[in-house]
Amino acid sequence: MRKTLPPIVLLLSMFLLSVGARLTAQPASSAPATQPAATQSQTAQDSYQLNGDTLRNAIAITRIHHTVALVDIAWGILTLWLFLSLGFATRLERFCQSRFHLRFFQGALYYTLLILILTVLELPITLYNFHVDSRFGISVQTWPSWFRDQGISLALALTVGALLMLLFNWIVRKSPRRYWLWGWLIAGPLMVFTIVVSPYLAGLYDKIEPLDQHHAELATKLEALVARTGTNIPRSRMYIALLGAKSNGINAYVAGMGSTKRMVIWDTTATRLPDDEILFIMGHESGHYVLHHLPKMIMLDFFIVLIGFWLTAKLGEWIHSRNASKWKLGEYSSRSGFTVLLLALSIVGQFIAPTMNVVSRHFEHEADVYGQEAIHSLVTNPQQTAVRAFNALGAAWLEDPNPNPFFEFWFDSHPSVADRTKFAAHYDPWANGGHGRFFAK
Repeated sequence: MRKTLPPIVLLLSMFLLSVGARLTAQPASSAPATQPAATQSQTAQDSYQLNGDTLRNAIAITRIHHTVALVDIAWGILTLWLFLSLGFATRLERFCQSRFHLRFFQGALYYTLLILILTVLELPITLYNFHVDSRFGISVQTWPSWFRDQGISLALALTVGALLMLLFNWIVRKSPRRYWLWGWLIAGPLMVFTIVVSPYLAGLYDKIEPLDQHHAELATKLEALVARTGTNIPRSRMYIALLGAKSNGINAYVAGMGSTKRMVIWDTTATRLPDDEILFIMGHESGHYVLHHLPKMIMLDFFIVLIGFWLTAKLGEWIHSRNASKWKLGEYSSRSGFTVLLLALSIVGQFIAPTMNVVSRHFEHEADVYGQEAIHSLVTNPQQTAVRAFNALGAAWLEDPNPNPFFEFWFDSHPSVADRTKFAAHYDPWANGGHGRFFAK
């Protein structure tokens, strides 16, 4: 049950939105478990294991996801290329100029129509993804509910996305030599803003209520975790997301920043996982905040964005110089010319994203260590608690126990569940009188 903006918005926002997306939740891109959490017979398990139909489904859906991901990348680049090379960008720009005299309204209409066109072209892949999610049990969402979520995404794209493109297009026009630098300086505040408002964006899609109304005992246990980690999240900012009508998956996360910071647990998680496993998951998420992963990630991504924007500018200028006459494009700062920059960003982004994922996987591993240490004095066996939690999450999203190294490197913002489980089973810093990296006891 992945909620994504249409692809054209992602081209501009992939760098800006990636921080909050990677640090708030386990990726909801696989299939959910229909079995309950670990049983007593699993307590000695020390690795990530799937069997029977669950294993076969995990392998099958992983292959489908990988194939669709590659097709989606190629299709996104191809549609922009065809849109430019076949002259549709130029015709659309002329159409918008004929409707309005003011540049702002011309641009607003151009980018609104561009978003709609590319969203329609992306629709077959979007529909197929939902079909696969439903077929393997990822989603139990009805079609009307699904279309409602897609409508919300489109509405955000038509407002936020169009405004972003207008802003960046204006920067290209005002500073044709250093536009990539000015765009980079704007990226940082946009990253922070995205993290701050992320809880409100989630509320547009899902019904979120106070955790106390549904699981008061769990909220009390989470208060003990908050006291141990020092995350300063009061009981009033612990929530439950009522997603059982949409997904069979399990998830929990910490989102927001400052006054918007909160703990959010899916209702499926609260009903399927034991409280100690939920404490581990929230300990992991708390680690992102205690270890300052958000500001660190923003700073690192900010540097990566600088390189990405510079490469995008160079590639975009090269494509425009070689094809402007043939494609009958306007100047580089025109709307049709700026669409070349979007094409360049869609290409460069595919090579920049893996670098971001390397950084993300490092922070995710560090948060795993923190989460396991955070529950050391709160549960009986931290190692087995973490192992059971990872097995539940892996089965819930049908994670392949033997992931393809290439796809893991290129697409995954988290380490594989198999690697995380193996580490958790053997991580015991308190053995023989030792102490943890983050907690003395």
